[in-house]
Amino acid sequence: MKPRILQFETPTPNEAVTYFGRELGFEVDPVDLAQDLAEGRTDGYVAAETRGAEAYARARIPGAIHLPYREITEDSTRDLDKNLVYVCYCESIHCNAATQGALRLSALGFTVKRLSGGITTWQNAGYPTDTAQLAPLRTLER
Repeated sequence: MKPRILQFETPTPNEAVTYFGRELGFEVDPVDLAQDLAEGRTDGYVAAETRGAEAYARARIPGAIHLPYREITEDSTRDLDKNLVYVCYCESIHCNAATQGALRLSALGFTVKRLSGGITTWQNAGYPTDTAQLAPLRTLER
């Protein structure tokens, strides 16, 4: 009997390159985002917190805008720049607010990625967060 991990056909190396390359196109690693922010490389994207107002006020990635996924509509996003990539994040791998936000934004024509592990992974790695009173939704002028 074959081991369970070999019960399905294993992809060829070329198939694996295609699959994992596509997967990485949808995800952002917290290390990469933290390094870009630390080096001031913020052109072309913005972090987007997709949880509710209390979570956003409690802790957010520096510079992140607040886009609660339940409130993402054509009207609520009309002033956002469609030339940017929106890096959606939520609480953790146990939360799907980032996926919901990314789905809603992409359905409206925005380009999106999702932050792997959410703010929990971000904080566990020791990366900085902004915590203060709730900042209003802002539009981006770049």
